[in-house]
Amino acid sequence: MKSTTLLLFANLIALTTTVFAQTNDVNDSNFVHLEGPYLGQKPPGLTPEPFAPGIVTTDRWEVSGVFTPDLQEFFFIREGEESQVQEIVAIKNTNNRWHESVLSPREGTPFIAPDGKTLHLGTWYRERTATGWSEKKSLGAPFKDLPIMRLTTSAKGTYFFDEFKSDYTGDIRYSRLVDGKYEKPKLLNKKINGGKSFHPFIAPDESYLIFDGKREGGYGNSDIYISFKQQDGSWGEPVNMGGEINTAAWEAVACVTPDGKYLFFNRNIGSDNYENVDIFWVDAQIIENLRPTR
Repeated sequence: MKSTTLLLFANLIALTTTVFAQTNDVNDSNFVHLEGPYLGQKPPGLTPEPFAPGIVTTDRWEVSGVFTPDLQEFFFIREGEESQVQEIVAIKNTNNRWHESVLSPREGTPFIAPDGKTLHLGTWYRERTATGWSEKKSLGAPFKDLPIMRLTTSAKGTYFFDEFKSDYTGDIRYSRLVDGKYEKPKLLNKKINGGKSFHPFIAPDESYLIFDGKREGGYGNSDIYISFKQQDGSWGEPVNMGGEINTAAWEAVACVTPDGKYLFFNRNIGSDNYENVDIFWVDAQIIENLRPTR
C-alpha cells in the first residue's frame, strides 16, 4: 500500500538499485504509433489535461514526464501492471514515428539537462553516447551521500535539488559550478524552505523555481508553488499556482518543456493508496500569468 510518505520515499529506495535492464523495444502491437510533436498530442490550453491518454497516462501509476531539448525523446516512470516494478520508460521519435522502450528499472527521478547530454537521476546520472545512454554513474562528492529525490540543473549548470529526510521533511538546496567544480550545497531561503519542500524545477535561465509541498493556505494535500527571482538576485515569496493546477489531491513533480511552452506535473487520481497517479500538461502561459510585473 502506498501513502504520501511512501510515495516520496520510493525515490530513495530506487537510488540503491543495482540491477540493470537492457533497453528492449516494446511489442509494436501494444503501442499506438503517432506522428508529430509531443507524441502527436493536441496541445492543451490553460486547463490541465492528462498527457497522451492510453499511451502515457493510464489507470495505473505514472510520474515525472520529461522531454529532451530536441523534443524527440520523452522519459517517465511507470509502475508495471503485473510486476508492480517501477521502470524508466523512453518514447523516441524515429522518422516521425514514436516508439516505446524500457530504459531500466527505476533509478531516481529523471531530468534531462538543458544541453541534452546528461540524464540526471538524483545522485546518479547517465551520459549521452553515440549509441544511446551510458550506464548510471555517481555524481560523487559533495552529492553522493545526500538523500536526493530530484535534481534539476540550469543552463549554467547550477544544481537545484531536494533532500528527503528520515522524518519525512525536506528542504531545497543549490550548488553552483565554479571553476569546473561544484561548490558545497547551500540552503535556499526560509520563504522556500518551510520543512516540506520537494521536487524542485529550476528554469534554464534561473528566473523562477517551481517546487511542491503541503503549506498553510493550500488546497489540501501537496500543492505546486512557484518563486520568481527578484531584481536583487533573491527568491521571492512562493506563489501557489492556483486552482487549475492544484486540487485537494496530491500534485507534485512539475517540469516545463525545453521549448518553454508547456508545464507537466503529476496528480493523484486514485485513492490514498496512490494506485493511480497521472501525468498532466498545461500551457506554460500559466507561469507568465503569475509573474509579477515590474
